Amino acid sequence: MPGIVTATQSFITAPPRLLCRRQPPIIKPNLFSFVSFSKMGFDSLQKSFNFPARKLVIRAARAESKGVSLGFRAPHFELPEPLTGKMWKLEDFEPYPALLVMFICNHCPFVKHLKKDIVKLSNFYMKKGLAVVAISSNSTVTHPQDGPEFMGEEAKLFKYPFPYLYDETQDVAKDFGAVCTPEFFLFRKDGRRPFELVYHGQFDDSRPSNDVRVTGRDLSLAIDCVLSGQPVSSDQKPSIGCSIKWHPKAQL
Repeated sequence: MPGIVTATQSFITAPPRLLCRRQPPIIKPNLFSFVSFSKMGFDSLQKSFNFPARKLVIRAARAESKGVSLGFRAPHFELPEPLTGKMWKLEDFEPYPALLVMFICNHCPFVKHLKKDIVKLSNFYMKKGLAVVAISSNSTVTHPQDGPEFMGEEAKLFKYPFPYLYDETQDVAKDFGAVCTPEFFLFRKDGRRPFELVYHGQFDDSRPSNDVRVTGRDLSLAIDCVLSGQPVSSDQKPSIGCSIKWHPKAQL
């Protein structure tokens, strides 16, 4: 049928029974990715454009997600959403089978590189039952552009379908063991048991300074596994991004 992509056109090229195993990334330079909804999952409809080659130099303190063990239980949090003024707690997500917690911010080039695709991925999987929440823990002393007034504007501008919460004390980031932006924590909910961490890895292989297109492959494969009741591979590449900007003299 016109307008419907097949599994072979998707960035997930493995047959359904292998979706939860890590496959080698598909690198296609000079492609712009469009996302559509299909029966198979989070699919990329690819349309080619020939952009001039360029190298983007990122001048930022880089860090990678590490030090948090799979099986880690989601810590309690209660944080405000600057856009609406609503307070959100971990308990608000209890009815959902899975929860994606993302540590992001406004200014980080690694976040900006993925921002639109994070929104697309979230919109798609939230319709399938995934709960999503984003948290900014950066110090406004050193980075006022990441403050709550600008967070609300950011959420409105990019039409975030998830709450974007402000961690002023940075206690929540420390409780999660978060160290960078973006950083992804995917939790599975099994009945009345607490949320347990099953994925703590990257969005995909794309970075602002490389020529790898954004697909969301790694994170979407993990979400597919969780929502289909399958185990998530423990072979996970860490997320790489800007270090969280801690308050001056604050220590983890």
